[in-house]
Amino acid sequence: MAELPGAQAGFGRPAPLPQTGWERLRELWWLDEQQQFPEETMNIAKSAFTAGVVGWLYGGLPAFVSARKAFIEGSHGEIFQNRADAVQSAHRAGLRSFIRYGWRWSWRVAAFATVFNVVSTGLSAYRDKTTISNFAAAGAFTGALFRVHLGLQGLAGGVVFGTAFGVPAGGLLMAMYGLAGETLQEKRSRERRELYEQRLAEWQSRLSMTEILGQTESNAQGRPDMERATELKSY
Repeated sequence: MAELPGAQAGFGRPAPLPQTGWERLRELWWLDEQQQFPEETMNIAKSAFTAGVVGWLYGGLPAFVSARKAFIEGSHGEIFQNRADAVQSAHRAGLRSFIRYGWRWSWRVAAFATVFNVVSTGLSAYRDKTTISNFAAAGAFTGALFRVHLGLQGLAGGVVFGTAFGVPAGGLLMAMYGLAGETLQEKRSRERRELYEQRLAEWQSRLSMTEILGQTESNAQGRPDMERATELKSY
């Protein structure tokens, strides 16, 4: 990933704040001067991991119970060395189903959450504001993407399902932002503006100091010339 322009400003004027939606969008994937991604980008990765774990549990736990129960019901005629062997065999059958069906749900839920968050975060950055419509559009796009292989009817169903998911999810996030006092986009804009003002003040201070030193050096060089001219006049 690229490094954020202006992160190493040196003695030059600080880079101006991003003015267009594309500039703010690209900034999501730039490293800052601490070699870290923006908070919004890290939240996308965290939510993908969390969604993967939730999806694995959602698909794996029922499959584990079902497979274990089916093994017990279908193994009455089998001979085991002891009770512990029978219990271990039932657990192994359940564990195989837990891994198999848990993975199926895990990557699907993680992919859905990732696409949804990437689109909603991208819209918020591009528009420079966070609204319910961003989440509704992200949900509709994600639902359509996951149902596009089912044809036009599946596409329409995906849009409806995604929108129905995106609106309450966005409402919940907006409520959380309301309690925090500002959205992530507003927080990032404020921090970016404060950092720019700080860097601009430091640059202006260095520039003023450079001008003062240059003027002092010029005066110091001009003084011997004046003294030499005065001596020549005295002769």
